Amino acid sequence: MANNEQMDVLKQGAQAWNAWRAEQTEATIDLSGGALRGLGLEGADLSGADLRDADLRGANLSGAKLTGARLEGANLFKAVIDGADLDAADLRGVRFLQCPQLESAHNWQSAYRDQDLACGAAIPSR
Repeated sequence: MANNEQMDVLKQGAQAWNAWRAEQTEATIDLSGGALRGLGLEGADLSGADLRDADLRGANLSGAKLTGARLEGANLFKAVIDGADLDAADLRGVRFLQCPQLESAHNWQSAYRDQDLACGAAIPSR
């Protein structure tokens, strides 16, 4: 279950979130199941975050750092991930993610994903 304090900071936008993240270097980021629908999270540092089952419908994650993030079961309907860094992110079981959307991100080939999101590239084994 999402950490309420972290959710409150994230809802203030990427600038506030990144400043908080810089101060909380040891924090475990738990946004699992969080209601993040429609948020403007451009450039947010969500590396290593637990975003399992999060509602990211319509969220703008352009340029966000999602390296090593856990997104299993997250709803990405109409989410924008252009230029987001997906290096080693876990996308298995994400909902409403399509190849054109995925291919707009950086390092998508190294993300763990289901066969329907192979998008012409090998899927790394975990």
